[in-house]
Amino acid sequence: MILAGDIGGTNARLAYFELQDGHLKLLSESVFPSREHRGLDEIVVKFIELQGVHPDAACFGVAGPVRNGRVETSNLPWIIESSRLAKELQLRSALLINDLEANAWGISALEEKDLVALNQVKGNPVGNQAVIAAGTGLGEAGMFWDGKKHLVFACEGGHADFAPRNELEIDLFRYLHTRFGHVSYERIVSGPGLVNVFHFLRDTGRGEEPPWLVEAMAHGDAAAAISHAALSGKSPLAEQALDLWVSIYGAEAGNLALKILSTGGIFLGGGIAPKILTKLSGPLFMQSFVGKGRMQALMETIPVKVITNDKTALLGAARCAVVRTTNVAVEKP
Repeated sequence: MILAGDIGGTNARLAYFELQDGHLKLLSESVFPSREHRGLDEIVVKFIELQGVHPDAACFGVAGPVRNGRVETSNLPWIIESSRLAKELQLRSALLINDLEANAWGISALEEKDLVALNQVKGNPVGNQAVIAAGTGLGEAGMFWDGKKHLVFACEGGHADFAPRNELEIDLFRYLHTRFGHVSYERIVSGPGLVNVFHFLRDTGRGEEPPWLVEAMAHGDAAAAISHAALSGKSPLAEQALDLWVSIYGAEAGNLALKILSTGGIFLGGGIAPKILTKLSGPLFMQSFVGKGRMQALMETIPVKVITNDKTALLGAARCAVVRTTNVAVEKP
């Protein structure tokens, strides 16, 4: 029995998987609001009590840099330690990996129906791959191609400096710099980042904020309210905000592709991308992705796909647990 976790700033998802004939089978899953709990230990204990089953191996993908089996979560007031989790679970070890590392582990377990292509490229490209995911934060990870298989590695590229490309983005940078000091891509390309972009456009006189949208943002998920208003065409200001957000998302995805030379493909994960597929499928994202000057011809050969399976990180954590603790290969679907 494999216990897998996808631990984000909004929700903590835990699931039990079983390895059957080389394939991972999902047996049960529970979702816990992260901020309603004092730490992952508390959630894990509750999950095991609910399921009444003890795991044989465990791996948790956590938002934040994992160092020496310890992580201070990026968007939660938690400190998570693998040794403490192992003791709680009565296991020899419990694996902690970055949440985007978990996504990367999960990509090879996906089927074609779990992916939506944003572009069409010739042939069957091989080489390094990368995953970028906007959600509560902005996560990134890479997959190094050694000639036979992909080797997953984590990074914290979402916290790298935002690089404005035009006058509007320079104004956005100045606005955010006044508020936050350091301006990372995560300050823009994330759920809270979309709210930052919306407020920037409003506060600099680039559009009117309708009262009904103010109400919706105040009494629910502000980013979701903006996104819905934009996709439904009900608010020009929200449309402008989402367009700018998508353009900058495409630019940073392209930056990641260049840095890792991910000729094997870029994957968009996270909870936001599947909900705005109509916008991502338009011209803005890919124009920004390929718009890298002398490197444009290279960028046009890189496949870009949206992950629509919301269990990718769970699958990845389970796959990592199997490979690292048992050395048993997990077959592709």
